[in-house]
Amino acid sequence: MNFKPLRLSVVLLGDRLAIAALRGARVETFIVEAENPADALRAELEARGLPARNAFFALSRSVVTVKPIDLPPVAGDVRQMVGFELERHLAFSPENASYDFVPLPPDPTAERAATAEQRVLITAADQRVVESAVRLATDAHLRAVSLTVAAHNLPTLARLPRGTHVAWVHRAGGATDLLFLVGDTLVLSRSLPGTDEALVADELRRSLVVLRWRGCDVVWVSGDADAPNAPTESPLAALGAPVTEPEWTSRGARQIEGLAAEQRGALQLAVAVAAGRGVRPLELLPAAVRPRRLTRAQSITVGMAAATVLLGIIALLAPGWREQRHLNRINAEINRLDPEVKSVDRVLRELERKRKLLATVNGVEAAGVRPLPVLRELTELLPGDAWLTTVSLDAKGVELTGAASAASALIPLLENSPRLERVEFSSPVTRGRDNKEQFRIRAAWEAAGAVATTPAPGGVAPAPGAAPPSGAVPPPGAVAPAPGAAPTVPGAPVPGQPRRPAPTTPQGGPRQ
Repeated sequence: MNFKPLRLSVVLLGDRLAIAALRGARVETFIVEAENPADALRAELEARGLPARNAFFALSRSVVTVKPIDLPPVAGDVRQMVGFELERHLAFSPENASYDFVPLPPDPTAERAATAEQRVLITAADQRVVESAVRLATDAHLRAVSLTVAAHNLPTLARLPRGTHVAWVHRAGGATDLLFLVGDTLVLSRSLPGTDEALVADELRRSLVVLRWRGCDVVWVSGDADAPNAPTESPLAALGAPVTEPEWTSRGARQIEGLAAEQRGALQLAVAVAAGRGVRPLELLPAAVRPRRLTRAQSITVGMAAATVLLGIIALLAPGWREQRHLNRINAEINRLDPEVKSVDRVLRELERKRKLLATVNGVEAAGVRPLPVLRELTELLPGDAWLTTVSLDAKGVELTGAASAASALIPLLENSPRLERVEFSSPVTRGRDNKEQFRIRAAWEAAGAVATTPAPGGVAPAPGAAPPSGAVPPPGAVAPAPGAAPTVPGAPVPGQPRRPAPTTPQGGPRQ
C-alpha cells in the first residue's frame, strides 16, 4: 500500500484534457477526448485506481492574457492600481476578468535603464473560461485547488542558472508557447497558433524588444519537437544563442521519461503542473473557491506562536528530563553495585548470626549450671546414711530434698564446699516412719563463680600434710586423720567399702 499523497493535474487544451498523476516515483499520464470530458475523466480515474479528490487545474496559454505593464510611482494599493490599468490592456471587460500579478525585479542588463515606474507581470482570463474550468472540476467530483497557466509551470522541471536570460520554446498540439525567464523568474510569455520556426524566431525578436533585452543566453526547445543535437542554420540559431534541450532536473527527467511521443508536449505540461509548488504565482482561481491559505505574515505569526509553545513545553519538560537522566544514571550505578552489596550484606548477616551464636555460647558458659560436677561433689560430701530425692539447680543456687539420720550435720558439710555458701534449711525438718529426718536445704553459689568453672582434669591436689581449710573442724569425738590420710567425715563411707544405695522414695513423696 502506497501512503504517499496523490498529486493530480488537469490541463485544459481546447477539446481535450491532459492529465498527470504523481505518487512518489510513480507517474501516470493520459489524454481524455470526449463530448462529456468530466464523466470521461472520472471514469478514467476510477479505472486506473486513482482515488483523487483534489486536482491542480491549468489553462492553455492561448486563452489568457499575459503581459508586463508599468505602474506609476505612487504610493497605494498595488492591486487596486493594477485593476485600474486592466481596462487598457484586456480585450474583455475587467469586471468579468479573473487576474493576478507579480512584481518584476529590475534587470540591470536591460538596454534601457530602469525608471521610477514599477513593472509588474499580469495574467488575466475571461470569467467564462475560469467558470468552465471550475464546472469541469465539480462535474468530475474533484476540488480545484489551483488554476494557473500550464506553460508557466514548466520551470518547475528545469534547473535555471541564476541571472541567465532564457527563451523557452515549447510545442504542444500544433501550438507554440514562449517563455522568457531571468533565472527562475518568469518575465513574459507568448502563444503562437503554429510551430513554424521562422514565425517563432520573429516572435522571439519582438518579445526581446518588449523586455528591453539585448539578447538571450540560451534558447530551450521542448515538447513535441526535439532540440537539435548540433548547431544548425535554423531561424532560431540566427538569434545568436545556443539552441538546446532544457536542463531538466534529475527528478524532472525521471518524471517526463517515457511519455508518449505523439502527445509529449501536452503531457509534459501536465507533469509540470502536477509537480509544481502548493502556492503558485499568477493564480486565476476565484477567491470564493480558492483554498484558504495563510499569508506570509500569518505564517510567520503562526510559526512564532508554535515556536513559543514548543519552547514553553521544552522549558517545562527539561527539568524532569534532566532529573530522569540523573535517576537513570543512579539506577544504572545501583544495578552495577547491587551484586556486590548483596554479597557484603550476606557476609554481614552471616557474621551477625555467628556473633549472636558466640554471645549465646559465652552467656551459657558464664551463667549456666553444670550439674555433673555438683552431683559428684555432693556424692563425696554427703554421708552414707543420707540420700537425696530431689536436686534442683538454677542460676542462684541449689535446693536439695532428701532424708538423713542427722539432717543438721549436713549443713557444715555443705558449707565446706568450695561451690556453695549460705547453706540453710528452706523448710522445717520432719521425721519419717523409718526414723529418718526428711529435710529441704537451700544453698547459694559461691560469688567467685566456682559453679561456672569446670575444674580441669589433672588439677593439682593439696600437698600432703597441708592443713585443712579453716572452718573444717572435726566434730566432737572424731579422731583427727593421720598425715597424708584423707579426712573423714561423720557418716561418710569408708574407702574400699561399697556405698549403700539411697532408698527410693515412694510415689507421692516421703511420709512424715
